[in-house]
Amino acid sequence: MPLEALRYDVTPVGLHYLLTHYDIPAVDPSTWRLRVGGRVRHELELTLADMEARPAGRRTATMECAGNGRALLAPRPVSQPWLAEAVGTADWEGTPLRLLLEEAEVLDDGVEVLFTGLDRGVEHELEQQFERSLPLEEALRDEPLLAYRINGLPLPPQHGFPLRLVVPGWYGMTNVKWLTAITVLDRPFAGHQQARSYRIRQEEDEPGEPLTRMLPRALMVPPGIPDFPSRERLLEPGPCRIEGRAWSGWGKIAAVQVSTDGGAAWSDAELADQGDPYRWVRWSFTWNPEGPGRYEVSCRARDEAGNEQPLEAPWNLGGYANNAVQRVGVTVRPAA
Repeated sequence: MPLEALRYDVTPVGLHYLLTHYDIPAVDPSTWRLRVGGRVRHELELTLADMEARPAGRRTATMECAGNGRALLAPRPVSQPWLAEAVGTADWEGTPLRLLLEEAEVLDDGVEVLFTGLDRGVEHELEQQFERSLPLEEALRDEPLLAYRINGLPLPPQHGFPLRLVVPGWYGMTNVKWLTAITVLDRPFAGHQQARSYRIRQEEDEPGEPLTRMLPRALMVPPGIPDFPSRERLLEPGPCRIEGRAWSGWGKIAAVQVSTDGGAAWSDAELADQGDPYRWVRWSFTWNPEGPGRYEVSCRARDEAGNEQPLEAPWNLGGYANNAVQRVGVTVRPAA
C-alpha cells in the first residue's frame, strides 16, 4: 500500500496490501464447497449461497503482514522484502465464525480450529496447502468472520474469492484465503505454516515463539514531495501538517508521538476518535521547522495495554514483527 493511501479511512481494494504464498487458485463458485468437520457433532458442507443466506456480520479491520518492516533489518532476512507498506484497512462482510462452530457443535475435546486454503505449493520440500490454526477460544470470539465481501464488493480473486477468514487484530498470515475446509482438532496443529513459519527465532533449530496479534505501529504520510529516485522528501518552509494512522492488535491506541530530530525529543500528536479497536486511528501533528536544512521525522504509537514502538527492533531470523519507529528524511528548502 503506498503510504499516501494512509489518507483513506478505508483502503481502496486495489491499494490494500497482498501476500500470496503460492498461486492464486482458479475457483468455480458453482462447485466450491466449505466443509466443516473434525471434532464436531454435525459435519457441514456449505455452498457460497448457503453462507450468504446466514446472518451476516461486518467488521472494519486493519490487517498487517507479519513481515512488514523486514527489509529494514540488518542483515536483511531472506523473504518478501517489505519496507513499511504491507498494511491496509478494509470493510469486511461475512458469516461470523462463531455461529458456524456453534451450528456444528464442537465436541468437548476440541482444542484448535484449522483453516485450509485452496492454494498449493512446495515449501521446505513439502507439498502443502496453506493452513493455519487458531485456539478454540479465539475462534469462538465475536470478531472472526468468514468473509465473502470487501468494501461492499464480492471478494476479488487475489483477496481469497469466494471466502476467506478474517481475524481482526491478528497478523495477516492468520487470515487464510480461498477457504475450503474448517477442521476442529483435538491437539495443536503441527503443520509447516504453524510449527516452522511465523515464529520469532534466532536460529533455524529453535522452536521459537509463535506470532499472534499485531504490535503497535504508527505510520505517517510522507510530508512534502519526493526526490526521484532517492525518495528523500522536499518541503517548502512554513508550518507543515503531518498526518498518519496508528493501530495495534492489543487494544486501542493510547498515544502517538512525533519527533523531528531523529528521536531525541518527542511531542504528542492529536488523536481522532478510534471507535473500533481493530481499525486504525487517524493522528495529526503541526510542525514548524526552525529553518532550512535536513530533518529526520519519526512517529511512534503506544496502545492501551502499554505496548510502545521501540526506536530499534530486535533482529530475528524471519524478519517478523519489526515495529521500530518510522523514520523519514525531510529537507526543508530555503524560502524563495
